[in-house]
Amino acid sequence: MVPARNILIVFLLAAGVAFLPNGGNFADAVLAGITMAFLAGITWTVYRLHYSLQGSLLGLPDSRRIVLYAAFGLIVLLIAGADRMFGTGLGTLAWLLLMGSAIAGIWMVASEARGY
Repeated sequence: MVPARNILIVFLLAAGVAFLPNGGNFADAVLAGITMAFLAGITWTVYRLHYSLQGSLLGLPDSRRIVLYAAFGLIVLLIAGADRMFGTGLGTLAWLLLMGSAIAGIWMVASEARGY
């Protein structure tokens, strides 16, 4: 049942692009909706992480909190500049390396805050 539902969703999106006037605008709107949902998911993750580790985060040294907040800021900037960075091979490589370093920074601080 799930594969049939997924195929139907893809069919409806493709029909919107193929048969609606200005189908490209429809595709852009769908992409914008997916991007906004992704950003909302990131926001929710940051909120839950901060809420669950609030006491531990306050006990961290200032240098670790700076790393954590800078990593989240870097992710926001990478998402905002993704279109331009993905325009070149070097930009794509830089984007991947920067995203990996931001995720590693978040992981390091969260692990330290949990006491692992």
